[in-house]
Amino acid sequence: MINDFVAIDFETANNEPSSVCSVGIVIVKDRQVVDSFYSLIQPEPNYYYYFCQQIHGLSRADTDNAPLFPSVWADVEERISSVFPRLDWTEDVSCVPFVAHNARFDQGCLKAAFKVYQMDYPDYVFLDTLFASRRLFGKALPNHRLDTVALACGYDSFTHHHALADAEACAAIALKLL
Repeated sequence: MINDFVAIDFETANNEPSSVCSVGIVIVKDRQVVDSFYSLIQPEPNYYYYFCQQIHGLSRADTDNAPLFPSVWADVEERISSVFPRLDWTEDVSCVPFVAHNARFDQGCLKAAFKVYQMDYPDYVFLDTLFASRRLFGKALPNHRLDTVALACGYDSFTHHHALADAEACAAIALKLL
């Protein structure tokens, strides 16, 4: 059972993993939600696929004046450091893991954004609620999408594909399954 973690979710503007256009985080300490954060991000590259817009409802008009990833990530790190002050977040990234539903996607987005902006990527630890769901629920669920797993864990009301709402659902799932 994990007591401390940061649930995270990115939405992307197009098929490039670096094109993060919004992020949501939920910080959990001692199994209690203690902070959350949402921000739009000006994506890189800055164009939107129609398919992506249909999923999350964001467009270039929403993010043209949004901050760039490095500024948003500095805010994320500051929030995490304020909850876990004895950690040097950039030095000891293994102490508080990130949790994501389909962590491969969110970790890939994070790594790609760090690369685009030539930032040194710490080896953040990611745990995956999708993997946990498949392991624990198996074929008892019709699928292992975030909304399906959230409902199975008793979390039934959220706006799917909004980065903060998805991070909140992921946190609820993690508290049940991890």
